[in-house]
Amino acid sequence: MTGDLAPATPATVTSAAGGTVASWTERYTHALMDTFGPPQRVLVRGDGVWVWDADGRRYLDMLGGIAVNALGHAHPTLTAAISAQLGTLGHVSNFFASPTQIAAAEKLLEVAQAPAGSRVFFTNSGTEALEGALKITRRHSAGARPRLLALEHAFHGRSLGALALTAKAAYREPFEPLASDVEFLPFGDTDALRAAFETDGDKVAALVLEPIQGEAGVHPLPAGYLALARELTTRYGALLVLDEVQTGMGRTGRWFAHQHEHLGGGIVPDVVTVAKGLGGGFPVGAVIAFGPQVAGLLGRGQHGTTFGGNPVAGAAVLATIGVIERDGLLAHVSELGARLRARIAGLGHPLVREVRGEGLLIGVELAAPVAPAVAARALEAGIIVNACTASTLRLAPPYVLTDADAELVVDLLAHLPADPKEL
Repeated sequence: MTGDLAPATPATVTSAAGGTVASWTERYTHALMDTFGPPQRVLVRGDGVWVWDADGRRYLDMLGGIAVNALGHAHPTLTAAISAQLGTLGHVSNFFASPTQIAAAEKLLEVAQAPAGSRVFFTNSGTEALEGALKITRRHSAGARPRLLALEHAFHGRSLGALALTAKAAYREPFEPLASDVEFLPFGDTDALRAAFETDGDKVAALVLEPIQGEAGVHPLPAGYLALARELTTRYGALLVLDEVQTGMGRTGRWFAHQHEHLGGGIVPDVVTVAKGLGGGFPVGAVIAFGPQVAGLLGRGQHGTTFGGNPVAGAAVLATIGVIERDGLLAHVSELGARLRARIAGLGHPLVREVRGEGLLIGVELAAPVAPAVAARALEAGIIVNACTASTLRLAPPYVLTDADAELVVDLLAHLPADPKEL
């Protein structure tokens, strides 16, 4: 948990950054591509669950870099581990190994509860992890299984391969034709899932799923769906690939969302992708191949990366997992998340239609498409949330969030106008 923070004065923070929010934003527009639009703020410092902008304003970070900053900002254990490793050995090519790389892979296999013979491939991001998983499915199919199945509303990344599995037309259409022909099934529909396999099931290379769809509005798969997915993929010889980039590494109160009995029912997938919270903010992702058969599908020279699994990334993974274990953060995430969801639902506010999620991945469904306006209002009040859809606010704060911190969000929502036209 974070303690009380010393307030930062505007002069101190601004001088450290060398400018104001306005001046940095102006420079941004001339230096960076306009892929993200203008920045909402220019941030210069973070501590625990708080960040400061270049004008010295403080914000409660309820987004955590989109489910990345698991330990919050500037966590002393994580920063010390990264600094110590960088001061010893920062980068080597993958012609060589390092102790942190090996130990991080071993620890990741442990928390994933992967069976003997499982293996890890480290990447730099979740999108790259999905690309690795796609190459595994191609090797598995050997050209004889052309079908790839994913779900409607899915988000798996922005590279051409991962984009093929991403359902949102606005993301896909500017770059079509895409590399893979993917069939999108209705979300959570078990009848549609069965039907997809009952017709040419032996032509399916893989079924790719998010246990909880984050970008789509934090929608958990219904109970029993993953168990059925495992049954069908096993019966027809297809791979079950779980995208746990957003839900993994403790975000839901378990190391992986599929480990929850009510979500996964104890299934063992074939491939799991992970990133975001894996390094607590340091860029690192991974593909976990479960069992020796799947782990052996990518042979020597069939995949590669320059930076993936570098010694500093390995140190970040070990430190992040170590702090989560040491400080009992899985239980904290589960318990605080349940309390926070209950508090928001208990407001009885007419604008709050539903509260969904698991652990500290929470979706607040609004009764009107005003989520961007609410997010802007929250930012002005000093709280960072995300409008992941027109009607859904997403909360994915650091695991070191306290009840007192969370109450600030509840209070913000409690004071929203009942009439969405007033936003």
